[in-house]
Amino acid sequence: MIHTTLCYIEKDGCYLMLHRIKKKKDINRDKWIGIGGKLEGTETPEECIIREVREETGLTLTDYRCRGIVHFCPKREMEEMIYLYTAAGFEGQLNESCAEGVLEWIPKDMLFDLPLWEGDPVFLRLIQNQNQPFFYLVLDYENDKLTQVILDGKEM
Repeated sequence: MIHTTLCYIEKDGCYLMLHRIKKKKDINRDKWIGIGGKLEGTETPEECIIREVREETGLTLTDYRCRGIVHFCPKREMEEMIYLYTAAGFEGQLNESCAEGVLEWIPKDMLFDLPLWEGDPVFLRLIQNQNQPFFYLVLDYENDKLTQVILDGKEM
């Protein structure tokens, strides 16, 4: 199992999204996702999200919080434990280019019109509720098709 981070940075009613179009072999190819990546060495999820956001966007997070954990279970691929963050504060200038894809501020009400993983709307709705308690979400996939959603131990 790999451990990763994912952050949805907020500004003016938008999230900073990454359209993954630059790498040929990419499980996220052509999808829109938040900012993040794999934990390295003995890095904590917090250290990872700060580093990944800086590397991919040029921004330094100043106000962020971990909102939940998403257990991503594709049947043919490596399982992934994702530490999910939102960020409301940052400093710096946004990079013009990113090695992973194209960065763009997307209005929150337009997110669900984008090519996303089928389970992403589940956690995106959860994080849009500022009063949502910390959660544990399991997303089971088979052949890129969402087959099961379990939120805090209850099937949805």
